[in-house]
Amino acid sequence: MATAETVDGLRTEALKAHYARLQRWGFAWALWTAVLWGAWYVPGTALWYEKPYVDIAADDMGLRLAATAVMTWIHAIMIFGFLLLWNGALGKIPDYGRTIVRFRRISKWYALASLCGGPLAIFGSYMAMGFVGPVFAAVTSLFYPVIGAVVARLWFKEKITGRAALGMAIIIMGGIAIYGPGLFGELDISSNHAWLGYVGGIMSAIGWGLEGAVAARAIDVSDPDAGIQCRFTFEIFFWGLLILPFLALFTEYPIGTLIVDTMTHGKAVLWILLAAACHAYCYTSFYKSFTLIGVGRGEAIGNLYAIFALIFIAAFTLQLPEWYFLIGLVLTVLGSFVMFSEPAESVAQLRDIGTGVSTP
Repeated sequence: MATAETVDGLRTEALKAHYARLQRWGFAWALWTAVLWGAWYVPGTALWYEKPYVDIAADDMGLRLAATAVMTWIHAIMIFGFLLLWNGALGKIPDYGRTIVRFRRISKWYALASLCGGPLAIFGSYMAMGFVGPVFAAVTSLFYPVIGAVVARLWFKEKITGRAALGMAIIIMGGIAIYGPGLFGELDISSNHAWLGYVGGIMSAIGWGLEGAVAARAIDVSDPDAGIQCRFTFEIFFWGLLILPFLALFTEYPIGTLIVDTMTHGKAVLWILLAAACHAYCYTSFYKSFTLIGVGRGEAIGNLYAIFALIFIAAFTLQLPEWYFLIGLVLTVLGSFVMFSEPAESVAQLRDIGTGVSTP
């Protein structure tokens, strides 16, 4: 007959195996986030070189901002379609319906996350790509894990261990090493309203950092697959029923014409479809990682998108990376291993006792 010590030992070993499994899956989802996020910069930038966007003058600030709003809305609609296929295949459409109607307790957080991630982060990133270029669009977003981790710590007391903080810092240093030389070689805010690109880059970093912390509040009490579809439902609503009608009514910009022209140009539609596919399943992985390894760790590993973005851009432009790519590669991979080497039990125990988020 097993003694109490034996039972306790078996229980401890089972818990360790459980935590290790959660940690592996969490980092795997976060890594998929990085791969798909990095791939998004190729179609996201290529879209600006297709009609009707390529015909917009570089110095026409207002029209380019209106065009950015249009492409972001169409982008969100297509993401919703891909998520519908995903949740349909998983049999989670009923979960989506049950989640979105519980606005007061759950889906209001996804609505707030959609404001942070859509009109702030994705819109800002498209601005950065359109006014400056993909290099700057990528480098400014690298700092979003710091924002997300700090907000998560201040809001619902998510722990940041010394090793996790060190890993996050190394990953961010790696991203700077990759993009920094190219960024500082391109700095010129005096022409073609390039300063708007820099504003957009800051918006993307703040938006994605805030979105992670806000979405985690709802993911605690709902399914992440259903939650991400709620998040894009609200984004479509905000763009289609509030922001774009306001622009059409109170400005001179041809919002309706831009929408029609976009949908009637096959190459533009193709690039948005590819961008939406990358972002749909990037976001799916993003939200899943939060439930397993937390906001700060999920966002930090997702920051490896810097490497994949450079790889994909190099593959499509046939331009080999510079020497600083290797330095950045070493740093970002090292940072991810520093975080992954943290004991699984400490990753599982993300919240301070007594200060976690209460169940609605």
